[in-house]
Order: sequence, then structure tokens, then C-alpha cells
Amino acid sequence: MAARAGSDFILERDVLTAAPRQDASALLATAPGVYVSRPEGEAVAQEIQLRGFDAEHGQDMELRLGSVPLNQPSHVHGQGYADLGFIIPEAVRAVRVTEGVYDPHQGDFAVAGSATYELGVPERGYHLRLEGGSFGAFRLSGVWAPSDLPEDTFGAVQFRRTQGFGRNRGAQSASGMAQLAVDLAPGVRVVGHVAAHGSRANLAGILRRDDVEAGRVGFYESYATPSANMQSALATHLQAGLDAERKGDTGGRTTFSLWAQYTTLRLRQNFTGFLERSRQRPEWVGRGDLVEQSNRDFALGARAAQHTPRLHVRDWLHGRFELGISARTDLIDQTVNLLQAPQNETWDQRVDARVGAASVGAYADADWQVTSWLRLRGGPRVDALYFDLDDRLGNFIPSSQRKTHLVGYRRTALGLAYGPRGTAELTPFRELSLLASYGEGYRSPQARQLEEGESAPFAKVRSAEVAVRVTPGGPERATLTAAAYYTSLSSDLAFDPTEGALEKVGPTTRRGVAAHALLRPAPWLVTSASVTYVHATLDAPPPATADNPDPPYVPGRLLPYVPPLVARLDTSVHHRIPLIRGVPLILQAGTSVTVLSPRPLPHGQFADPVMLVDQRVAFGTQHLQLGVDVMNAADLRYAQNEYAYVSWWGTSEVPSRIPARHFSAGPPRTVLATLELHL
Repeated sequence: MAARAGSDFILERDVLTAAPRQDASALLATAPGVYVSRPEGEAVAQEIQLRGFDAEHGQDMELRLGSVPLNQPSHVHGQGYADLGFIIPEAVRAVRVTEGVYDPHQGDFAVAGSATYELGVPERGYHLRLEGGSFGAFRLSGVWAPSDLPEDTFGAVQFRRTQGFGRNRGAQSASGMAQLAVDLAPGVRVVGHVAAHGSRANLAGILRRDDVEAGRVGFYESYATPSANMQSALATHLQAGLDAERKGDTGGRTTFSLWAQYTTLRLRQNFTGFLERSRQRPEWVGRGDLVEQSNRDFALGARAAQHTPRLHVRDWLHGRFELGISARTDLIDQTVNLLQAPQNETWDQRVDARVGAASVGAYADADWQVTSWLRLRGGPRVDALYFDLDDRLGNFIPSSQRKTHLVGYRRTALGLAYGPRGTAELTPFRELSLLASYGEGYRSPQARQLEEGESAPFAKVRSAEVAVRVTPGGPERATLTAAAYYTSLSSDLAFDPTEGALEKVGPTTRRGVAAHALLRPAPWLVTSASVTYVHATLDAPPPATADNPDPPYVPGRLLPYVPPLVARLDTSVHHRIPLIRGVPLILQAGTSVTVLSPRPLPHGQFADPVMLVDQRVAFGTQHLQLGVDVMNAADLRYAQNEYAYVSWWGTSEVPSRIPARHFSAGPPRTVLATLELHL
């Protein structure tokens, strides 16, 4: 598979399993410049940071499972919300991470880049894995992969349970996946898959740093009020997909995909303590800012593409074309309410909406060799998105005004997004490639932010990159990559703790450099190392609002929550030692190191730097292995995420309107014993 840019990485299983991985989202962290965390608990989607983008739960990173898109448009908790928790790590064969938007196949939310999980089980047989250890953690996973079937045919299940570190962090989940590949005729292949998942977690929430430093609450605890202890999340996921491929006799190829997906999320969080006031009944105040968000999304989609045979015009000029289309439709129901704990009585309504969204996309892609040393890839892409919104609480009437209408605001909108993507690859020598890439992509808008008849204001991204790739001894032994990139985004989003959602902050720019090395000097040793530095700035004031008609702006201000420097090291030794009667003893040792520089926060503050070390040691035979996984081996006390905003938890007599630093604690040292059976 040809690289679409210098920063296009295929992470294979030996790299993905070099160090402990708690779930499928952690597999992304191996890619250069990526940091993944789950500060809101196991039932809430992971948060991703990539190349200077705080992608939150997926707003700036397109995520796919094979041909199925996972990002959810107009999600109430965050645009592009995508939870990877349902993917079973043992069933992942590879992950392709394309940083930047240089490929016409990339669609909505491919702002910082995209990632595609490829399912398959190369190690055939029947596999059982048991894990148990710190904080009552338990995980059972099983994989069914008969040796007489292809590696993309399998079944897998997993069950997880933990009491959680600290207070109010217990969680349970269950997942199941199955995939079947069938060759119907010569050149005709069909692959079908299904996946189901359910997860529930208690959430400890956010703590003020001044309360922790004063000893009013412990670092791994939560506030003692019912409004804090009733925080929780419940998520479900069900999907099915069908992929068909037909290869022609002359080298052409036709592909078709059809998929369906149903997801739910009910999330209760309190970020600000006791500051909210009811809109319906303004005299109701101080009942606890427990915000409940509910989102249900039923989606259908399809993709089709035609690949031409390779066309030979001259000996030095040959290539192929591809034409493709995609379509999806979503039916979304979402609500946001304020609840009063412990009975979860609704005391204010903020959102009650139904969204109908649809999209149609088309692209053309070319891949041509022009002389023996120049290769050109890319083409244009255009997408049309439709929105039909029934905002049942729109045109809200404050109690101080005379009622002149019924509450509600129904509206429709449509918008087009288009742009070119392409890469020129110069190969003066077999082991040296110079790549230059340019692309324009988009992020679809949150439907509730649109007005009637508005040409949907997509967030437009323009990205450029130059890179050098060296493969001494061949790419199977070593690949060294260095890249410099520039990205501008017309409208960025940032987290707003008041509603627990994302708000517009204005246009932004990122300039960065990255280096990556993937080394396999011996069959038993693999090392992946990367360093990414980015300067991410806000280029104009945030959009004015009724509450803040003149938002403050400092030219060149660093974007909050984004670490300028991200470094990552993964290395693993996997060795076989012959024993008596030819039965080998298998030894494995792996380490990963993640380094984050201080992250800028609002109001001129910075978060502390972070350095995390995870380790794995295992030994055994081909059929039985014992091991130990250690996460955060140095037992670093750190914050997964930090924020700066106004809150009041009753820890002072008078509520303060001065922004304070808040954080969600990262897990302390976690030790898990593992037992694996392979039959």
C-alpha cells in the first residue's frame, strides 16, 4: 500500500503489541505526535491529541473500522464523537494513521488526520487471555480463529471490570465482534462483520487544584457532595458491515460497502459545582450543576469505487485512476438537562432536539508513475451535507419577557465542501524519497449552531507538508522519516465546561516538525521512536456571543490544552530459546515511554510536564504464557487533562469568579498479571 504522504504510517501488530495496551484506543499512541487519554472514564470516548490539535473525542481526526466511519456528526457531547472502546485489541491486525489531509479518500473530520483499524487475526487458533490486578481490575478476552480459514475470519469477545483507582471510578463493559470472509467466485470476495458493546462507568469528575493543595480533597478522590458522586456514563454500540470486491481479468477492481450503526450515550457530569441557574425558573439556583447529556444516533451508509487497470502510455508513464462515491444518513435524538442529585430530578432543560443529517461525497484519485523517479498521487473531493433540525427548545422565552410565541425552532441547511489533495514523491535513489503534499479538508458543523437556510459553514482546513523518508537496508528493516508541516483551520473548537461540550474559538494555525524511526534490526527486536514539536496559535478573536460580545484576544496566543512537544518510544524483544525436545521457551519484554511538554492553559497558565513509562514481561511456551504488565511504572502523580475556568464547590464561603485550575487525575501505577492460552 503506497504512502499518501511522508506522515502516513502503517502500524503493524509487532509494534502495536510492543508494550501494554489497555484498549484499542491506546494503539493509536504509537503513531508520531499522538497522545491518547480517557479522563472521563471507560464508558466515554477517548480524547486524542495529534500534531497540535486537541481532537477531543474525534472532532479533528477521522476514525474508521475498515470501511465503517466511526465519527458521529452533531453529537451532543462533541462534534465527531467516536468511541473506540468496542474494538477488541486482539482482533486488530494493523492501524493506518495518516497525519494531515492529503488523500481524496479522507472525509469528514479528517482535519489533523485519520486512522483506520484493520481487523484480522494472523495467529490462528483459539486464544484465551486473563488479566487481573490493581484496583480489582479483571479482563477476560477470547478469540476464535480456525487455522483452515483466512486471517480476516474470526470471532472475539471481551469482558472488563474494575473498581477503579480512587473514589467513584468503578466500571464494567462487554464487547463482541465477528467477521467472515468468503470467496464466492474467482476474483469475488465478500467480508461481513458485526460488533456489539455495552459499558457503564462511575466518574470521579474534575477537582480544583487549590482544594487538593489545601487538603480539602485527595488527589484521587472526588467531592463528597451527591452532585459530584452521581456522575456516570452508559454507552452502547451496535454495528454491522458488508464489503464486496470484484477483481476484473484485466486488472480493474470494483469495491462496494454497506454498513449500519446504532449508538447511545447517557452522560452525567458536573464541572462547575454549584453555579448554574435554571432558565425556566430563575429562582432555582444552587441545586448542583449535574449536566445530563443523552445522544442516540442511528446511521446507514454506503461506499463504492471503481479502480481502472494500470494504464501504460509509455514505458516511463503508467498509472491508474479511481472514482468513488460515499453516502450516509443519520437520525439523531439528543437532550441536555440539569439534574438534582441524588434522585436525579430535572430542574432545567437546555437541549431537546432531533437532527436529520445526510451526506453525499465523490472523489477522483490518480496514482501515476512519471519517469522512474517521480510518482504523483491525488485528486479532488467534493461533499454535500444536509441538515434538518427540530430544536424543540429553540427561540426560548425568558421568564422576564411576555410570551408571544411557542417555544421551538425548526430549520434546514445545506452546504458543500470541496478541495484538492495530492502528493508528489521524488525517488532519486531506491532508499531515499522526498515527498511534498498539499490538501484541503473539512469538519462538518454542529447542526444546532446552524440558522435557517444557512450554507453550512464547514471548518475549512488547508495543510501542507514536506518530508524525507530513508529506508536503509529496505523498509522491512528500517524506515526513518522527517517532516515539516503547516496547517490552517478556519474555525476551531475548544471545550466549554459550563455545558460540557465544544464551542467555537476562531481560526487557528499550526507549524510543526516531526521525526520518526521504525527499526527492525533483528527478527526478535522492534523499536518505534518519534518526536513532534508544534507551535499552535489562535489567529483571531473567538466569535462574539450575547454573553461575551467582545471576547478578549491576544495575537499569537498559544492554543490551550495542546502540548507543544510529544515524544514516544516503543521497543520490544521477542525471543525463542530452544529447550528439551525442541519445545521453545518464548521470552518477551517491552517498554513504552510517553513524554508531554507543559501544556498551555487559558489565562496564561501551563500544565505540568508528563513522562509515563509502561512495561511488559512475559514468558512461556507456544501454548501457555505468563506475564506481568505495569502501567505508569514510575507511579507518577499526574493530570490526564487540565483546565482553567470558574467553579464553586462550597469549599469557600463566597463563590469566586476568578478562574481556577482544574484537573482529572491520571491512573497511578497499575500492575496486572496475565495468563494466555493458545490452542
